[in-house]
Amino acid sequence: MRIDNDRGPEPPIFSAVITPHRSLSRKGFLALMLVIGGVSFTGGLAFYMAGAWPVVGFMGLDVALMYWALKANYRSAAAYEQVIVTPSELTVRKVSHRGEVGEWSLNPLWVRLDRQSMDDFGLQQIALVSHGRRLPIASYLSPAERESFAAALAAALAEAKRGPTRTVLP
Repeated sequence: MRIDNDRGPEPPIFSAVITPHRSLSRKGFLALMLVIGGVSFTGGLAFYMAGAWPVVGFMGLDVALMYWALKANYRSAAAYEQVIVTPSELTVRKVSHRGEVGEWSLNPLWVRLDRQSMDDFGLQQIALVSHGRRLPIASYLSPAERESFAAALAAALAEAKRGPTRTVLP
């Protein structure tokens, strides 16, 4: 957020944090791992009793790989995008799941919101365009959520382009 020395920090017109969606909760993860482990144990026991003991190791490997894949999926959920619009600045901050930070500050007067959509699939990509450069944003959202986000961001950019019209009480 930009700080103006005369009046303090500018109030944000728009602020959003976009995170990847994860449909499986921690309890769901535990339940799924218990079911997968139970099925693999039961199947492995049946193969062991039938004399096909090498299959038991592969069934255990399946459980371990599923656990590793789900944990990797949860680690990637730590990524997020933050978009803040004030009357004089548009700030986009992207943080990867590894903690790598990319931050862009743009003048909202020069920013254009570019939307790429397909008739059958809806809004596929939103990008901020300024001085010939494109910055894709909101990639974690579904097409319907992107539509809503794009409309709110476009309204905020339009308000920023109109200039400071708000009354800020001390």
